[in-house]
Amino acid sequence: MNIRSILGRYLTKQLLLNFLFVLGVVVSIVLLFEVIELLRKASNRGEVGLGFIMQLALTKLPKTIEMVFPFVMMISAMVTFWGLSKSNEFVTIRAAGVSIWGFLAPILLATFMVGVVNVVVINPISSQMNELYELLEYRFKTRNPDAVLFSKKGLWMRDTVSDGRVVIIQAKSARQEEDALFLRNVTLLEMDSKSNPLRRVEAYVANLDGKSLDLKDVKVYEAGKPTKVLNSLSTTTNLTLDRIKESFIEPNSISFWALSDVIDFYKKSGFSVHKHRLRYFSLLISPFLLCAMVLIAAVFALRPNNRKGGVMFLVVGGIVTGFGVYFLTQVIYAFGVNGQIPVFLAVVTPTLVAGLVSVSMLLHLEDG
Repeated sequence: MNIRSILGRYLTKQLLLNFLFVLGVVVSIVLLFEVIELLRKASNRGEVGLGFIMQLALTKLPKTIEMVFPFVMMISAMVTFWGLSKSNEFVTIRAAGVSIWGFLAPILLATFMVGVVNVVVINPISSQMNELYELLEYRFKTRNPDAVLFSKKGLWMRDTVSDGRVVIIQAKSARQEEDALFLRNVTLLEMDSKSNPLRRVEAYVANLDGKSLDLKDVKVYEAGKPTKVLNSLSTTTNLTLDRIKESFIEPNSISFWALSDVIDFYKKSGFSVHKHRLRYFSLLISPFLLCAMVLIAAVFALRPNNRKGGVMFLVVGGIVTGFGVYFLTQVIYAFGVNGQIPVFLAVVTPTLVAGLVSVSMLLHLEDG
């Protein structure tokens, strides 16, 4: 069936309207609980106003919505299919000679396009809002409304030293050799416990070996003092290679368009990029995952005869199956991150299994 046909446009419209409705309900519920939780945390903070609370809740919202997005699509499809079955429109469509696949084709195409828009348009916006959320949360925790949380571009590291001071270390390039890390074009910004800058150190190269950071060709900038030019400077640090790996950019905070560059950067640095590759492939495969969730909804919600009952069983079965697919996805993702199976296989397997099982069940129903 052509998506541009009258029936195709009608089915697509029903799906998209139900999707927007379910998404609106989920967003409202998530936002309500998030605001209540933040109000509880800020109950003894007189300096925190309602406007700041709302900003914090709204900027965190996209991250939460991304987690439940496949379920929103599945529930939307179930509502659409139940509506068509209840009004006997599905029976009429089948009686007109339209196969189950001709019926599902425009719905799957619309679902796939929603997934594409989510990846190429919504995801970059969500990443920016998540970055703003991290800044607001940092200000909330430090009780400093002017605190600056640096943008996590390139290699950024945060080290806590004595007296509550914090040192932010940024490098344009990095290279790992055995137990040492070599950095180039390094900037160190030292701040006090309230995130006020104390001094800035710039170096052409640096070597992190053990608990010592050795810098070469150094310039030291400090307020009210002349610039110091040094051949070398050594500072103690609590950073290790393991801690640096943990402090790398969280893949969920990176835009889809920037992920490939970040992956290349970390590969050249000699570090593992399993998490970032898994995130990149999962975004690529997400439109197909949404289609698999729609097929699952079709298995449980497309019923030509509503007089048989068992609606509650089908509702529970569809929801449990959706959560089962999500649990399977997370388990296989964990194997991919640990390097026990190829990352691409870890991403594709849950979607492929869910899609093939749903298609086989729909084929059985079609033959029946």
